[in-house]
Amino acid sequence: MTHDAEPKTLGLVTGLGVGASIFYYRSLVEAHVARGLTPHLVMVHADVSHVMELAEARETRRLAEYLAGLLKQLAAAGADVATIPAFSPQVCAEELDALAPLPMISLLDAIAVEAERRALRRTAIFGAHVTMQTELFGRLRGVTEVVPLPHATAGLVGDIYRKIVNTETASPEELEALRSLAHRLILREEVDEILLAGTDLAFVFRPDNTDFPHLDGARTHVEAIMSAVTGSPREP
Repeated sequence: MTHDAEPKTLGLVTGLGVGASIFYYRSLVEAHVARGLTPHLVMVHADVSHVMELAEARETRRLAEYLAGLLKQLAAAGADVATIPAFSPQVCAEELDALAPLPMISLLDAIAVEAERRALRRTAIFGAHVTMQTELFGRLRGVTEVVPLPHATAGLVGDIYRKIVNTETASPEELEALRSLAHRLILREEVDEILLAGTDLAFVFRPDNTDFPHLDGARTHVEAIMSAVTGSPREP
């Protein structure tokens, strides 16, 4: 399927996990090419250590101000819209909305819309500690019931995820631990799907190797970005 109209110029805040940035870049380029389009992209590199320090300390105002500064650079470079392809910085989403100089393509909104479309009743979250602790920063409230993981289990998932972020891979044992947990949650807790709420989980859980019902947050976000920059409806 091709489109004659040129896509909007997308501003991408990268560096919040180099591997995750590469995943988004590759996915967006492939999605544009599949539509017969050339992507219009501008990027800025964030200081991931600074962002994570502020996110973990819940210094949401300072984090929003820092990210808004990066968005201003993207606006100056010609971006029409922008997005932040990482979960932890979403802790300041509310404050950032008020400061952003560009229309934002929200990662959290993309996931909430998809969860509602799928009519998910009960969901469990795999991702970074802050993402699980805040139940996707409260964005799923009223959309689906989030089943909290026991403290030790959440710690295990968060630790595995941190390693994936650092190494861009997971050992067979770590993959099996996450798979087994997913199946237990679906069977025992009647969870409809596991929300993969970590961009770097896309490295290890792909459509061809994920054997449990899931909502892939990063891939869902890529689809929402493509809809926003091309003006075309999201593919079902």
